[in-house]
Amino acid sequence: MKKTRSFNVDLFFLLQEFRLVAADRRSWKILLFGAINLTCTGFLLMWCSSTNSIALTAYTYLTIFDLFSLMTCLISYWVMMRKPSPVYSFGFERLEVLAVFASTVLAQLGALFILKESAERFLEQPEIHTGRLLVGTFVALSFNLFTMLSIRNKPFAYVSEAASTSWLQEHVADLSRSLCGIIPGLSSIFLPRMNPFVLIDLAGAFALCITYMLIEINNYFAVDTASAIAIALMTFGTMYPMSVYSGKVLLQTTPPHVIGQLDKLIREVSTLDGVLEVRNEHFWTLGFGSLAGSVHVRIRRDANEQMVLAHVTNRLYTLVSTLTVQIFKDDWIRPALLSGPVAANVLNFSDHHIIPMPPSKGADDSNPVTSTPAKPTSPPPEFSFNTPGKNINPVILLNTQTRPYGLGLNHGHTPYSSMLNQGLGVPGIGATQGFRTGFTNVPSRYGTNNRIGQPRP
Repeated sequence: MKKTRSFNVDLFFLLQEFRLVAADRRSWKILLFGAINLTCTGFLLMWCSSTNSIALTAYTYLTIFDLFSLMTCLISYWVMMRKPSPVYSFGFERLEVLAVFASTVLAQLGALFILKESAERFLEQPEIHTGRLLVGTFVALSFNLFTMLSIRNKPFAYVSEAASTSWLQEHVADLSRSLCGIIPGLSSIFLPRMNPFVLIDLAGAFALCITYMLIEINNYFAVDTASAIAIALMTFGTMYPMSVYSGKVLLQTTPPHVIGQLDKLIREVSTLDGVLEVRNEHFWTLGFGSLAGSVHVRIRRDANEQMVLAHVTNRLYTLVSTLTVQIFKDDWIRPALLSGPVAANVLNFSDHHIIPMPPSKGADDSNPVTSTPAKPTSPPPEFSFNTPGKNINPVILLNTQTRPYGLGLNHGHTPYSSMLNQGLGVPGIGATQGFRTGFTNVPSRYGTNNRIGQPRP
């Protein structure tokens, strides 16, 4: 019950959108050509069955591809009528890319089906009737050319120009250069490269004409299978570059021909006043002829965000139609140097580092003169120093690690003036010796500490 209800809702939605497209007068011509296409395809399929020609069947598949191209043109008109929504913030341009990709892939599947049937016919070649073979060829050629030249299919026109050339176009281009060298007036027609759809229609019709002549003259039925393979290979070779190009658009890749221009624009943006860094840039193809992108721009703390945003958008908008720019200021923070007297709890162990001395070995293994381990085989030391022994107290140093700001704690270095006021002066003046360790009552000379052996405060 739920599946039936959802199907009815989807069907109602499709009918509503079809009425929206049919309300435009530009779509009336497409609907008319679609109806004629269905009629011609029906007649061609019947003639393929009566003639038993697989070459005519392969050529009829091009007429079915024309029907897919007309549906793509309708989708393109619908995309132009629809506006971006909160769910589809980038609009519906990728729908026509998907339609082109599906049409070209279906044409290639039809070509593979023809190749499979042709391989089976080589084992047992049936008889071909040429009664309606030539008529079906001219009907299909006339309708295909009339459809391609009468209706401007924007998605397929863009893909045919942007995609790489097929092997059929390259071979025809070589022949065209040779021909234009003899007759220069034909350069405007055959150069720089012909329309791939018109080219495959003419090549398929030429193959069928040769098939008709050879069968009529010599009853050479195997040429029909050879022509079917040739038409299938031409169809596959023509549709494959378009499938690759539209597939790359669906995969959100950057077009190769705009990578150099984008790199140049990024370098120009990085040199703008106030811009420190441009990072996390990503650009992809949203639809046919439209780029989308996002970029993060780090600016100085004193820079104007709106001004930098306007300059960055103005530079990148020449190539990227849908652009998202995130501006954020430099996040480094310079630590403040606070001055003031040393607090009363400056020697609190939670705020200081205690550096323990390395553990000493047993008393029986050390020399009382040098405080170093004595080896029985080593000679006596030549010199001895009054070095601090194993009983020296651990050295307590101030912790200079800064704490998070905003906690109400004053940290920082104490200036020399306050140190002199508290008795932490220059060593050797009066009783204020101890600049080495930070204590006022510790003598500056090692080896004469009177507090050794006394309990630690």
